[in-house]
Amino acid sequence: MLTLRKSEDRGYASHGWLESYHSFSFADYYDPTFMGFGPLRVINDDWIAAGMGFGTHGHSDMEIITYVLEGEIAHKDSIGNGSTIRPGDVQRMSAGTGVRHSEFNPSPDNKTHLLQIWIQPAVNGDAPGYEEKHFSNDEKQGRLRLVASEDGANGVVKIHQDAKLYVGLFDAEQEANLALLKSRLAYVHLASGQLNVNGIAMRAGDALMLQDEELLRLTNGVSAEVLVFDLPQ
Repeated sequence: MLTLRKSEDRGYASHGWLESYHSFSFADYYDPTFMGFGPLRVINDDWIAAGMGFGTHGHSDMEIITYVLEGEIAHKDSIGNGSTIRPGDVQRMSAGTGVRHSEFNPSPDNKTHLLQIWIQPAVNGDAPGYEEKHFSNDEKQGRLRLVASEDGANGVVKIHQDAKLYVGLFDAEQEANLALLKSRLAYVHLASGQLNVNGIAMRAGDALMLQDEELLRLTNGVSAEVLVFDLPQ
């Protein structure tokens, strides 16, 4: 079963310094039909104004992945990490028993565009943790590059859930297939450009939810950047 959700059907919030589209219910946006998909709980598509950001705030029992599309975001947390995340980087913060952090756009001139992704962990109450890895465009061009998994093997970030995250860049005749298990879920988020997914035309911000499918097929990309989640039900 394939379910397409168009970009314009997402929740939206504008706070002046922040514009955000919510794929699932979040903050003041509530839709009981879209509370999450398997353990995938949040995909917020955020534009953060120059010199602005999220002040120090807390999280617990959540795997938080930050994926920057344009610009950069400076991160600092209560477990001693501080870094600047740029396009190509995948940042994972396991909130566990509790962590506080801040996120700030350090540019004086340019907006930052990022995806903030939350995945519920398999077990609550673990110790908090942090990790980041860089994946070049060459690794993602014309293919789905695994960037996060439960075992963290082969140089990907480790998440505390039986889930995988792939990222790919597609243009022109580039194609990719991904075998799926019918017992699992797949979620496709098109971050930018255009792409056909299992024959369905998608544009930036669109999502496709797959259940009881055995194959994911990506074709006809136009400056496409896509994230694919392989998830337990």
